[in-house]
Amino acid sequence: MWYLKLILLLVFALVLYQDFKSRLVYWFLYPIIGILAFAIQLHNLPLSIALTNLGGNLIFVILILAVSMIYVRFRKLDFKNTIGIGDILFFLFITGTFSIVSFLVLFVFSLLFSLILHLVLSNKKEQSTVPLAGYMSLFFGVVYAISFFGNDTFLYAY
Repeated sequence: MWYLKLILLLVFALVLYQDFKSRLVYWFLYPIIGILAFAIQLHNLPLSIALTNLGGNLIFVILILAVSMIYVRFRKLDFKNTIGIGDILFFLFITGTFSIVSFLVLFVFSLLFSLILHLVLSNKKEQSTVPLAGYMSLFFGVVYAISFFGNDTFLYAY
């Protein structure tokens, strides 16, 4: 299964590079992330548990996106200008990664990591957009890279 993790790390790196460089990521990279991450999860769990994790994580992400949309409409902003379609695709396809509790914790910390990293790296003169999918790819890539060197069963515990 190490080869799937290695390919996944390469795809995460490609998303980071493309999103950071031009804020445009090839759309087909997101399904590749989802398929590889779900295949790695299937290696560690039975199909029924993996599908339950996927469903729970998907509900969480849809809830986050719905609350974001309500907030944007309440503030009378344009939703298309607040979050990119690539970020939404990344959110949806990353749901197949880990168990529900691990995903919730890692997702929230990846958002915090993205915020802190953007505040540290951003210049006031540069673009006002955030390469959210790229920063989150870096975070999840580090999580998978660390799992190379240790026991990763805690990421899939149910």
